Amino acid sequence: MKLLSWNVNGLRAVIGKNFGSFVGTEKPDILCLQETKARREQVTLPPELDGYHAFWNSAEKPGYSGVAVFTREMPSNVIHGMGIDHHDKEGRVLTLEYADFTLVNVYTPNAQDELRRLSYRLEWDEAFRNHLVTHAEKKPVIFCGDLNVAHEEIDLARPKGNRMNPGFSDEERASFSKLLDSGFTDTFRHFHPNEPGHYSWWSYRAGARANNVGWRIDYFGVSERFQSNLKSAHILPHVHGSDHCPVELNLG
Repeated sequence: MKLLSWNVNGLRAVIGKNFGSFVGTEKPDILCLQETKARREQVTLPPELDGYHAFWNSAEKPGYSGVAVFTREMPSNVIHGMGIDHHDKEGRVLTLEYADFTLVNVYTPNAQDELRRLSYRLEWDEAFRNHLVTHAEKKPVIFCGDLNVAHEEIDLARPKGNRMNPGFSDEERASFSKLLDSGFTDTFRHFHPNEPGHYSWWSYRAGARANNVGWRIDYFGVSERFQSNLKSAHILPHVHGSDHCPVELNLG
Protein backbone atom coordinates (compact mmCIF):
# COMPACT_ATOMS: atom_id res chain seq x y z
CA MET A 1 0.00 0.00 0.00
CA LYS A 2 1.32 3.42 -0.99
CA LEU A 3 0.46 6.52 1.02
CA LEU A 4 1.43 10.03 -0.03
CA SER A 5 1.21 13.29 1.89
CA TRP A 6 1.70 16.76 0.43
CA ASN A 7 1.24 20.33 1.58
CA VAL A 8 0.09 21.73 -1.74
CA ASN A 9 -0.06 25.40 -0.63
CA GLY A 10 -3.37 25.88 -2.43
CA LEU A 11 -5.06 22.96 -4.19
CA ARG A 12 -6.60 25.07 -6.94
CA ALA A 13 -3.16 26.48 -7.77
CA VAL A 14 -1.37 23.13 -7.80
CA ILE A 15 -4.01 21.55 -10.04
CA GLY A 16 -2.74 23.93 -12.73
CA LYS A 17 0.80 22.65 -12.22
CA ASN A 18 0.55 19.01 -13.40
CA PHE A 19 -1.09 17.76 -10.20
CA GLY A 20 -3.18 15.31 -12.18
CA SER A 21 -0.09 13.88 -13.85
CA PHE A 22 1.51 13.47 -10.44
CA VAL A 23 -1.47 11.47 -9.18
CA GLY A 24 -1.59 9.40 -12.36
CA THR A 25 2.11 8.59 -12.16
CA GLU A 26 2.29 7.80 -8.45
CA LYS A 27 -1.11 6.04 -8.16
CA PRO A 28 -1.30 6.27 -4.36
CA ASP A 29 -3.77 4.17 -2.42
CA ILE A 30 -4.22 7.09 -0.03
CA LEU A 31 -3.36 10.72 -0.78
CA CYS A 32 -3.36 13.23 2.07
CA LEU A 33 -3.20 16.95 1.30
CA GLN A 34 -2.64 19.93 3.57
CA GLU A 35 -3.15 23.66 3.09
CA THR A 36 -5.84 23.06 0.48
CA LYS A 37 -7.14 26.63 0.91
CA ALA A 38 -10.49 25.70 -0.62
CA ARG A 39 -13.82 24.05 -0.05
CA ARG A 40 -14.87 21.03 -2.09
CA GLU A 41 -17.33 23.00 -4.20
CA GLN A 42 -14.59 25.44 -5.24
CA VAL A 43 -12.35 22.78 -6.79
CA THR A 44 -12.51 21.01 -10.15
CA LEU A 45 -10.60 17.81 -9.50
CA PRO A 46 -8.50 16.17 -12.25
CA PRO A 47 -9.80 12.93 -13.77
CA GLU A 48 -6.90 11.03 -12.20
CA LEU A 49 -8.79 11.27 -8.90
CA ASP A 50 -11.87 9.54 -10.30
CA GLY A 51 -12.49 6.40 -8.28
CA TYR A 52 -11.16 7.86 -5.04
CA HIS A 53 -13.38 8.57 -2.06
CA ALA A 54 -12.78 12.18 -1.04
CA PHE A 55 -13.01 13.71 2.43
CA TRP A 56 -12.45 17.36 3.26
CA ASN A 57 -12.02 19.48 6.35
CA SER A 58 -11.90 23.15 5.41
CA ALA A 59 -11.27 26.20 7.57
CA GLU A 60 -14.06 28.57 8.47
CA LYS A 61 -11.88 31.39 7.11
CA PRO A 62 -12.00 31.36 3.27
CA GLY A 63 -8.82 30.50 1.41
CA TYR A 64 -6.98 29.38 4.54
CA SER A 65 -5.54 26.14 5.86
CA GLY A 66 -7.64 23.00 5.21
CA VAL A 67 -6.90 19.30 4.70
CA ALA A 68 -8.26 16.59 2.40
CA VAL A 69 -7.85 12.84 1.96
CA PHE A 70 -8.40 10.83 -1.24
CA THR A 71 -8.61 7.09 -0.61
CA ARG A 72 -9.30 4.09 -2.80
CA GLU A 73 -10.71 2.08 0.11
CA MET A 74 -13.74 3.46 1.90
CA PRO A 75 -12.93 4.01 5.58
CA SER A 76 -15.31 2.70 8.21
CA ASN A 77 -15.47 6.09 9.93
CA VAL A 78 -14.33 9.68 9.31
CA ILE A 79 -13.81 12.27 12.05
CA HIS A 80 -13.44 15.97 11.31
CA GLY A 81 -11.22 17.78 13.79
CA MET A 82 -10.28 16.73 17.31
CA GLY A 83 -13.57 17.48 19.04
CA ILE A 84 -12.21 20.70 20.56
CA ASP A 85 -14.08 23.68 19.20
CA HIS A 86 -11.37 26.33 19.43
CA HIS A 87 -8.88 24.01 17.71
CA ASP A 88 -11.27 22.84 15.00
CA LYS A 89 -12.14 26.12 13.28
CA GLU A 90 -9.11 26.05 10.96
CA GLY A 91 -9.72 22.69 9.27
CA ARG A 92 -6.47 21.07 10.34
CA VAL A 93 -7.25 17.42 11.18
CA LEU A 94 -8.99 14.54 9.41
CA THR A 95 -9.11 11.07 10.96
CA LEU A 96 -10.05 8.01 8.90
CA GLU A 97 -10.58 4.61 10.48
CA TYR A 98 -9.76 1.45 8.52
CA ALA A 99 -9.83 -2.21 9.51
CA ASP A 100 -6.13 -2.44 10.39
CA PHE A 101 -5.17 1.12 11.29
CA THR A 102 -6.38 4.67 11.83
CA LEU A 103 -5.03 7.42 9.57
CA VAL A 104 -4.70 11.00 10.83
CA ASN A 105 -3.95 13.79 8.34
CA VAL A 106 -2.75 17.01 9.99
CA TYR A 107 -1.69 20.55 9.17
CA THR A 108 -0.11 21.84 12.38
CA PRO A 109 -0.33 25.58 13.17
CA ASN A 110 2.81 27.64 12.59
CA ALA A 111 4.30 29.39 15.63
CA GLN A 112 4.66 32.50 13.40
CA ASP A 113 7.22 35.30 13.40
CA GLU A 114 8.82 36.07 16.75
CA LEU A 115 7.05 32.94 18.04
CA ARG A 116 3.95 35.03 18.73
CA ARG A 117 1.70 31.98 18.39
CA LEU A 118 4.00 29.59 20.27
CA SER A 119 1.81 29.24 23.35
CA TYR A 120 -1.16 28.29 21.18
CA ARG A 121 1.04 25.99 19.12
CA LEU A 122 2.12 24.08 22.24
CA GLU A 123 -1.49 23.85 23.43
CA TRP A 124 -2.39 22.48 19.99
CA ASP A 125 0.48 19.96 20.14
CA GLU A 126 -0.79 18.60 23.44
CA ALA A 127 -4.33 18.22 22.10
CA PHE A 128 -3.08 16.53 18.92
CA ARG A 129 -0.83 14.17 20.89
CA ASN A 130 -3.80 13.18 23.05
CA HIS A 131 -5.88 12.66 19.91
CA LEU A 132 -3.29 10.25 18.51
CA VAL A 133 -2.75 8.40 21.79
CA THR A 134 -6.48 7.93 22.30
CA HIS A 135 -6.90 6.41 18.84
CA ALA A 136 -3.75 4.30 19.26
CA GLU A 137 -5.39 2.58 22.23
CA LYS A 138 -7.86 1.02 19.79
CA LYS A 139 -5.66 0.16 16.81
CA PRO A 140 -2.33 1.28 15.25
CA VAL A 141 -2.20 4.88 14.07
CA ILE A 142 -0.55 6.39 11.00
CA PHE A 143 -0.27 10.17 11.16
CA CYS A 144 0.99 12.34 8.34
CA GLY A 145 1.19 15.90 7.16
CA ASP A 146 2.92 19.19 7.69
CA LEU A 147 3.92 19.15 11.37
CA ASN A 148 5.65 22.54 11.04
CA VAL A 149 8.74 21.47 13.00
CA ALA A 150 12.22 20.29 12.06
CA HIS A 151 12.90 17.81 14.83
CA GLU A 152 16.70 17.57 14.92
CA GLU A 153 19.58 19.59 13.49
CA ILE A 154 19.92 17.03 10.69
CA ASP A 155 16.42 18.00 9.57
CA LEU A 156 17.31 21.44 8.24
CA ALA A 157 20.19 22.86 6.25
CA ARG A 158 21.13 25.70 8.62
CA PRO A 159 20.29 24.71 12.19
CA LYS A 160 22.52 27.18 13.99
CA GLY A 161 21.11 30.20 12.17
CA ASN A 162 17.53 29.05 12.69
CA ARG A 163 17.53 28.08 16.34
CA MET A 164 14.50 29.64 18.08
CA ASN A 165 12.93 30.55 14.75
CA PRO A 166 9.38 29.24 14.18
CA GLY A 167 9.55 25.52 13.45
CA PHE A 168 12.92 25.12 15.16
CA SER A 169 12.37 26.51 18.62
CA ASP A 170 13.50 24.41 21.55
CA GLU A 171 9.91 24.18 22.74
CA GLU A 172 8.51 22.89 19.43
CA ARG A 173 11.29 20.35 19.05
CA ALA A 174 10.77 19.09 22.60
CA SER A 175 7.04 18.85 21.94
CA PHE A 176 7.66 16.70 18.86
CA SER A 177 10.03 14.51 20.89
CA LYS A 178 7.24 14.06 23.42
CA LEU A 179 4.91 13.01 20.60
CA LEU A 180 7.33 10.33 19.41
CA ASP A 181 7.97 9.22 22.99
CA SER A 182 4.23 8.62 23.31
CA GLY A 183 4.68 5.50 21.18
CA PHE A 184 5.28 6.65 17.60
CA THR A 185 8.04 6.28 15.00
CA ASP A 186 9.27 8.88 12.52
CA THR A 187 9.20 6.57 9.51
CA PHE A 188 11.71 8.48 7.37
CA ARG A 189 14.32 8.39 10.14
CA HIS A 190 13.47 4.74 10.75
CA PHE A 191 14.83 3.96 7.28
CA HIS A 192 17.33 6.84 6.93
CA PRO A 193 18.59 7.46 10.49
CA ASN A 194 21.73 9.47 9.78
CA GLU A 195 21.30 10.84 6.27
CA PRO A 196 21.51 14.65 5.97
CA GLY A 197 20.26 16.78 3.11
CA HIS A 198 16.70 15.39 2.94
CA TYR A 199 14.14 18.19 3.10
CA SER A 200 10.46 18.67 2.27
CA TRP A 201 10.08 22.47 2.41
CA TRP A 202 12.12 25.32 0.93
CA SER A 203 11.63 29.06 1.13
CA TYR A 204 10.79 30.78 -2.14
CA ARG A 205 13.61 33.21 -1.41
CA ALA A 206 17.21 33.26 -2.66
CA GLY A 207 17.13 30.05 -4.68
CA ALA A 208 16.66 27.92 -1.56
CA ARG A 209 15.21 24.94 -3.39
CA ALA A 210 17.78 24.98 -6.20
CA ASN A 211 20.50 25.00 -3.55
CA ASN A 212 18.66 22.53 -1.29
CA VAL A 213 18.61 24.91 1.66
CA GLY A 214 15.52 23.36 3.18
CA TRP A 215 13.71 21.92 6.16
CA ARG A 216 12.16 18.50 6.77
CA ILE A 217 8.83 19.37 8.36
CA ASP A 218 6.51 16.89 6.59
CA TYR A 219 6.22 13.46 8.17
CA PHE A 220 4.70 10.03 8.26
CA GLY A 221 4.61 8.66 11.79
CA VAL A 222 3.27 5.30 12.91
CA SER A 223 2.53 3.50 16.14
CA GLU A 224 5.64 1.62 17.22
CA ARG A 225 3.79 -1.70 17.16
CA PHE A 226 3.07 -1.10 13.46
CA GLN A 227 6.77 -0.98 12.50
CA SER A 228 6.71 -4.53 11.14
CA ASN A 229 4.29 -3.31 8.43
CA LEU A 230 6.70 -0.64 7.16
CA LYS A 231 8.30 -1.29 3.78
CA SER A 232 9.92 2.06 2.89
CA ALA A 233 9.67 5.82 3.39
CA HIS A 234 10.76 8.48 0.91
CA ILE A 235 10.77 12.20 0.20
CA LEU A 236 9.98 13.27 -3.38
CA PRO A 237 11.89 16.54 -4.00
CA HIS A 238 11.60 16.17 -7.78
CA VAL A 239 7.86 16.91 -7.54
CA HIS A 240 7.22 20.64 -7.90
CA GLY A 241 4.12 22.80 -7.69
CA SER A 242 4.36 23.91 -4.06
CA ASP A 243 7.00 25.16 -1.63
CA HIS A 244 6.69 21.68 -0.09
CA CYS A 245 7.27 18.36 -1.82
CA PRO A 246 5.36 15.13 -1.17
CA VAL A 247 6.47 12.49 1.30
CA GLU A 248 5.75 8.79 0.85
CA LEU A 249 5.15 5.73 3.00
CA ASN A 250 4.90 2.18 1.70
CA LEU A 251 3.36 -0.59 3.75
CA GLY A 252 4.09 -4.27 3.21
